[in-house]
Amino acid sequence: MMTTPAIRALKMADQNRQITLMTSTAGAAIASLVTEIDQTIVYDAPWLKATMLRENSAPEFAMIEQLRHAEFDAAVIFTVYSQNPLPSAFLCYMAGIPLRLAHCHENPYQLLTHWVKDPEPTELIRHEVQRQLDLVASIGCTLEDDRMQLQISQAAIEKVQQLLLTAGVNLNRPWVVIHPGATAASRRYPPEQFAIVARTLVEQLGLQIVLTGTQSEQDLVTSIQSLMRAPAISLVNQLSLSELSALLSLTPLLIANNTGPVHIAAAVDTPVIDLYALTNPQHTPWRIAHRLLYHDVPCRFCYKSICPEEHHHCLRLVEPDTVVQAAIELLSSDVNLAVDNLALYPSLKLC
Repeated sequence: MMTTPAIRALKMADQNRQITLMTSTAGAAIASLVTEIDQTIVYDAPWLKATMLRENSAPEFAMIEQLRHAEFDAAVIFTVYSQNPLPSAFLCYMAGIPLRLAHCHENPYQLLTHWVKDPEPTELIRHEVQRQLDLVASIGCTLEDDRMQLQISQAAIEKVQQLLLTAGVNLNRPWVVIHPGATAASRRYPPEQFAIVARTLVEQLGLQIVLTGTQSEQDLVTSIQSLMRAPAISLVNQLSLSELSALLSLTPLLIANNTGPVHIAAAVDTPVIDLYALTNPQHTPWRIAHRLLYHDVPCRFCYKSICPEEHHHCLRLVEPDTVVQAAIELLSSDVNLAVDNLALYPSLKLC
């Protein structure tokens, strides 16, 4: 998601340019909603954390041949600053792709023809979207409108509307989506506090609550429904990624942890309350009205999937009333309420 503005910049620099996205199975799910992507190659590389252990390197040799056969003119390698681009660069070098661009901390020598020395994290910290935009700007590809964008089909919109109506949601009355899950345990607001937020929104503001999540989050959502002791609709495991995007384009507000749906909401211009665990500073909502809620802690920016202090204070100490007040502000405002994220980075130099 956060590379899509940079991909658009590459495309707009030459309207005849064909863009192929090579990404993991998980990353490929979004490709059909990005108009600038012409083709997708799914490749679960062994240097990615989620890739299952395999017996040998045959898939790597097969991918080299596939890339060689496609005769690409250039490769742009997008990484977060903690990732090393050189395995991907070597793959592209072996495939004979003549131009290869990436951020890199160390001298890549011949593996990259266009090397942007990585200034993160020693010199500055950027939003992930800005990092990728800066990379393609180094070869002259820039944008005036750098928002994330997704193309939502009318069929997906109509299916989601029907799902909501069937579930009992009155689309003429205010409703919000709550997405309580997150892949990393360190980024999850406690379910009992989500339940208090949801119950307050129903009982005091008369809002309708729609809960979303994947199949693995079914128990989490069920527990929130039980704890909140108020009506709520669950669409857990009922939506494709396209349909989830359609749902978020329709809702007046998303309340979520720092997780994928926040960035989908940003791409469809939906306001967000982001319960933002201070695990890293690069993934705040981009270019939309939002409220970033967290409790400041000395252990901020730990980059850990499990809270190393075991107290989860950066989220647990965010009071439910604070979330409710943020919802009131965003739902009642006609202006862009995107907060200045500088409050999150007092000790860091920003771009």
